[in-house]
Amino acid sequence: MIGSSSFTPPTGLAADPNALNALKGSTDSKAALKEAAKQFEALFMRELLKSMREATAKSGMLDSEGENLGTDLLDQQFAQQLTGLPGGLSEAIERQLAGRIANGGAGAEPLPGSATPSTVGRASAGERQTAFVSKHGAAAQAVARESGIPAAFMLGQAGHESGWGRGEIRHADGSPAHNLFGIKATGGWTGKVAEITTTEYIDGEPRKVTAKFRAYDSYEDSFRDYARLIGNSPRYEGVMEQLHSVQGFAKGLQRAGYATDPSYAEKLGRAINTTLSLQRAQG
Repeated sequence: MIGSSSFTPPTGLAADPNALNALKGSTDSKAALKEAAKQFEALFMRELLKSMREATAKSGMLDSEGENLGTDLLDQQFAQQLTGLPGGLSEAIERQLAGRIANGGAGAEPLPGSATPSTVGRASAGERQTAFVSKHGAAAQAVARESGIPAAFMLGQAGHESGWGRGEIRHADGSPAHNLFGIKATGGWTGKVAEITTTEYIDGEPRKVTAKFRAYDSYEDSFRDYARLIGNSPRYEGVMEQLHSVQGFAKGLQRAGYATDPSYAEKLGRAINTTLSLQRAQG
């Protein structure tokens, strides 16, 4: 309960980049793994708390920037307090990280992204995010070298658009369309197409609509087509000028009309920051 005398300040904030970077220089590998796992769990708990606030908020008209910042910091403090508990998510993450290190990165335990049908859907949000970044990291890095768009920016947006792989666009037969960015089959697109039901915001209200989306032969093709769209279209010229700033990049995409969700920039910014933290922890 807020105001209780039992509340003790944590030693760091959830998703603190400096805390994650400090792990790299640790001489105690076991302690470093435990701390890295706690940071991952803190990331998940912070997002969970924020989602709960957004789901129960009645109005944002009276919110001030200072109040929102204070609420976010409080969420971070509580997230840190809730991590590292016996039997919690951090223990599972620690085991997975230890297995990956022991096997040269291959991982003794299967990643959530490669789970068998009997375990699909059981992975936590943090595990899905970790698996997604690991699975698509190489493709994003390859396209980043070609386009100049940071891999973390593309991974974060791909994760947000696809629900970290859980809501990936698929063909009618269930096969993947490899479209991680939700790019529609418009603008003279002559390639393959996947038609699905999606949510669009019309006059600020969410509506279910049927739309056609581009389909690719591989995930790397998806990253490459996204980079061409952002890098070559005059519509996104301002976005390419914000590659040094997570928030600038996210807000630029929203201003350019990449998505109809009025909260798109805020959500995308959180997804990119999550990806950056995961990349730092993975070294």
